[in-house]
Amino acid sequence: MKRLSKKWLVVTGITLLALFLCTDAYAAVQEPAIDSGATSWMLTSTALVLLMVPGLAMFYGGLVRTKNVLGTMMHSFVAMGIMTVLWVICGYCMCFGKNVLGGWFGWDWSYFFLRGIDETILEAGVPEYVFAMFQGKFAIITPALIAGAFAECVSFKGYCIFIALWGLIVYNPLCHWVWAQNGFLFNFGAGGAIDFAGGTVVHISAGISGLVATIMLGARRGHPKVAMSPNNLVMTMMGVGLL
Repeated sequence: MKRLSKKWLVVTGITLLALFLCTDAYAAVQEPAIDSGATSWMLTSTALVLLMVPGLAMFYGGLVRTKNVLGTMMHSFVAMGIMTVLWVICGYCMCFGKNVLGGWFGWDWSYFFLRGIDETILEAGVPEYVFAMFQGKFAIITPALIAGAFAECVSFKGYCIFIALWGLIVYNPLCHWVWAQNGFLFNFGAGGAIDFAGGTVVHISAGISGLVATIMLGARRGHPKVAMSPNNLVMTMMGVGLL
């Protein structure tokens, strides 16, 4: 009886161990684990994209007249505050939410104020919070790029209103089309739209918007009669280096 009891204990122990290992393996398959390398690189990339903002401020600030240096540089810095707040409230859910109105933009209430993503891990092994933070930096830098097209031509208050509306009406839908997995340009054709490092969402959108703004606003007051030489090209070159 003692030998039989020992055998049953061994069999039971092995069975429980096998069940535990199978359950653990199944959970590992179902829930992607955090990839420390990929997450670290995403955080580094997020910091590098954010570093472009002061780089852009120095780039533009060195090209304008001395009296407009601070205002021009603030065009870049204020974008960090305005676009970050908008991104947290509704930007992420508009860009990476479910298709709405035939896919023209996205929306998902679970992403509103970044709710519902605190424990989500993407297939690449990166927490969704890190991905949202990384994408938010592009939402900051893109409207700031437009500021160079109308430097010394707009008021600070008007610029703040402009980038807030531009982010909601232009950037967020375009980001959803190209970068969201359910966006129609992301799934366009056989391989989807080719976007080289933000060439479509960031640079084309900012370039065309800057061109339209320049046409609408016209030349700076006094141009070409008043001398409008850059105040500090060394600052501009330092900004170029950071960018």
